[in-house]
Amino acid sequence: MNLRNFFELLILSAIWGSSFLFLRVASPAFGPIFLIEMRVLSGLVVLLPVFFFMGKYHELRSHWRMILLISLMNMAIPFCFFAYSALNMGAGLLSVINATVPIFTTVVGFLYFRNRMSKSGLGGLLVGLFGVVVLVFDPSETSGVTSYLAIPSALIACALYGIAINLASYKLKEVSGITITTGSLFFSSILLLPFAVIAKPEVIPRGVIWLSVLALGIVCTGFGYILFYRLIGKIGPQKAIMTTYLIPLFSILWGSLFLAETVSISMLFGGMMVLMGVSLTTGRLPKTINSLIKN
Repeated sequence: MNLRNFFELLILSAIWGSSFLFLRVASPAFGPIFLIEMRVLSGLVVLLPVFFFMGKYHELRSHWRMILLISLMNMAIPFCFFAYSALNMGAGLLSVINATVPIFTTVVGFLYFRNRMSKSGLGGLLVGLFGVVVLVFDPSETSGVTSYLAIPSALIACALYGIAINLASYKLKEVSGITITTGSLFFSSILLLPFAVIAKPEVIPRGVIWLSVLALGIVCTGFGYILFYRLIGKIGPQKAIMTTYLIPLFSILWGSLFLAETVSISMLFGGMMVLMGVSLTTGRLPKTINSLIKN
């Protein structure tokens, strides 16, 4: 990995880490469903011209049913669950919960697609679950959790991500990432529209709060996915997955700088257990570090 690719990886991690900050800021003002409709719609506006320029519409026409299912599992439903959780917990903690996605991906692959799980993978699963338990039962007032449903809601979203990743991996192997992303944004925009109309806030916020919405859709979703697939093409998925470990660091940093969020000892310990569990379950972190050292 050259220096330019390394900086792009850091930029992507910083961008996706900021998404939890923007969720935290915008969710109280817009409500979860209306906010996510604005997010996917603005992301679609960014990616749609790129999608047509690349001439990928035939892929969407051929695989629209599976992309529709993935849009539910990977965007429409989990985005709303995360937006709800953002109402009731800090951005840093939410990003740590998000780091469990590779664990759920591995479990779903093992249960439904007969992927093998090593002993270290099983041990990583247990370590990661222990980290989640620590986060759920954090006794400190600085945890920022104001609802018992906040963490389960985020975990359900992560589980749906795990299902979607497996479906995309096994059912859409030959379909480009830009097609899956643009199609998912398109279907999510349509599916969420009637619910967003019903859940529309009585008074539409004005001013700078819209910057968080546009940042979520244009920067975190539109530009972020473009950069992610660019990195996969250049350095491969094994190295691109390093974002899993960097996103919580940036999210905690942004939350501390801009929202004055505090970090408890239980959060630090639980977060370390989650990230360690992810690295053991996927087996990717040691390989990636070795590869980075060699290069």
